[in-house]
Amino acid sequence: MSKLSFVWLEITGKCQLKCAHCYADSGPTGTQGTMTTADWRRVIDQAAGIGVGVVQFNGGEPTLHPDLPALVKHALGQGLKVEIFSNLVQVTPALWELFSLTGVSLATSYYSDDPGQHAAITGRRGSHARTRANLAEVVRRGIPVRVGVIDLGDAQRWKQAVAELKALGVTDVGADDMRQVGRGARNVQPSMDQLCGSCAKEVLAIGPDGTARPCVFARWPEMAVGNVRERSLVDIMAGSAVAEVRRQIDEHVRARPRRAANRRTGPSRRRLGAGR
Repeated sequence: MSKLSFVWLEITGKCQLKCAHCYADSGPTGTQGTMTTADWRRVIDQAAGIGVGVVQFNGGEPTLHPDLPALVKHALGQGLKVEIFSNLVQVTPALWELFSLTGVSLATSYYSDDPGQHAAITGRRGSHARTRANLAEVVRRGIPVRVGVIDLGDAQRWKQAVAELKALGVTDVGADDMRQVGRGARNVQPSMDQLCGSCAKEVLAIGPDGTARPCVFARWPEMAVGNVRERSLVDIMAGSAVAEVRRQIDEHVRARPRRAANRRTGPSRRRLGAGR
C-alpha cells in the first residue's frame, strides 16, 4: 500500500469570497457537498489508522461548515495534527477557542498590501482589513500560522504584501504563482503542468463529494483515484489507481524542462493548499 502522511479534507465548497482564481470554484453559492459528518469522521479514523500525521481542513471556507469544531476535535482525539486553511475574514469567539487548541495551526492566503487591490482579487470589499486584523490577533495569541502570498501577475503588490505580513509578526511567509486550475485557468487547460510534483508522494485530497485525488489542484476527471463513500481509504491507497496516477505525475515532472526554483518549495506549497 502506498504510504500516506498528509490529507486535505475539503469539507465545503461554500466561501464568503469570490476569488477569480479559486482552484475549487468555491463561493457564496457553494454547498457542503454530499459527504456527511459521519463520512468525514470515518475518513479521519481511517487516516489515523494508517499512520497519517497531519490533516488540513479546507474548502471553500472550512469555518462555514457547522461541524468543523467537532471534526477538528475528533481528529485531535485520534492523535492527528490539524491545520485549518481559512481566509480569516470572519472569526467568532468560538473559532478563536478552536484555533487555540493544542495541535491546531492555521494557514491562509494573502494578496496585496493595497486594500483595493486585495478586494478586487477576493471579490469582497473590506476583506483586506478583516484578514489583516485577524492575522494580527493570531500572532498576538501565539497561534502557529503560515501565509502564502499568491502572485496573479498584473502589477500585483505581492512583494509589498510579504513585507506587510512580516511587519505584522508573521514569520512563516511564502509566495507562489497562481495555478491555472478552476477559476484560475487563463490561457491553458488544467494539466499536470500545474502540479509541483509533491502529489506523487505521500499526500491525498478528499473532496466534498468524497472523490479522492493526489492533490487539491488535480481536479480533472483522470486524476480521480476513488471515492471514500464507496471504498475505504485503506482500499483506495492499496489500489492500482493511486500508484498509476502518482507514476504519471512523477514521470511528467521529471521529463519537463527544469525551471527556475519556485519562490516556495514544493512540500511547503503542498501543505499550504494555496491558490484560493
